[in-house]
Amino acid sequence: MMIHPLDDILVRPIVGHALAEDLGRAGDITGQACIDPDARLSVVWASRQDGRVSGLSCARLSLAALDPTATFEVVTPDGADAAPGAILARAEGNARAVLAAERTGLNLLGRLSGIATLTRAYVRLVEGTGATIVDTRKTTPGLRALEKYAIRCGGGVNHRFGLDDAILIKDNHVAACGGVGEAVRRARAHAGHLVKVEVEVDGLDQLDEALKHGPDVVMLDNFSLDDLKTAVRLAKGRAVLEASGGVNLTTVRAIAETGVDVISVGALTHSAPVLDIGLDAV
Repeated sequence: MMIHPLDDILVRPIVGHALAEDLGRAGDITGQACIDPDARLSVVWASRQDGRVSGLSCARLSLAALDPTATFEVVTPDGADAAPGAILARAEGNARAVLAAERTGLNLLGRLSGIATLTRAYVRLVEGTGATIVDTRKTTPGLRALEKYAIRCGGGVNHRFGLDDAILIKDNHVAACGGVGEAVRRARAHAGHLVKVEVEVDGLDQLDEALKHGPDVVMLDNFSLDDLKTAVRLAKGRAVLEASGGVNLTTVRAIAETGVDVISVGALTHSAPVLDIGLDAV
């Protein structure tokens, strides 16, 4: 599975901030104390678990920031599956730099690979239903671009990236506007021709009201399976239907089988376990 990587210009500042946090005021005093300044070290990044790889550029850029002359070879690319023991990448460089960069690279690589692995599980569970697994904005502050990239590595699709690239009318917007229909009407009047309008509804009556005003997408929030099926019949393809709420690895298949188009899963980013990846000297 080939994934177009994020440009380094997006990843480098995140890596730099994480390195600066770890190096602190004096740098890696363990490396300074124990390792000759000219010593070289060859290492591999290896997966300790089955998983989907994402975030190798974080490991590469962490090392490159401290040793621009270091070599880095990808063995198992982002978007590929790795069995326990699989080598993800090899590198050779200044030993102090390799070890000072180790934790920053592993933290980000393990985090992103964990997200990709969990996404892969959801995507596999809905295969054959026509439903698409998407993420949410429930991301780690400062890591959204990376975490949404990891979603793509796992086979999922990105929802909106922020408040500025799509209109999503939530329940509190509806309350402030005085109703679903009025909120959608105002959004339609405001949106440019490239901006989609989505509205969240919490019942079939709100769905009916929303559809009269032509939203592009309707989010069906915490609907029962029966109500999801009814919503699909009522909408008749007039809007993309997104199921949200109560989605987990146990329920996602049944939700997909109701006929909804999209299933958004906040857990992909807010609850994904880190994939266990290690760095070993060779």
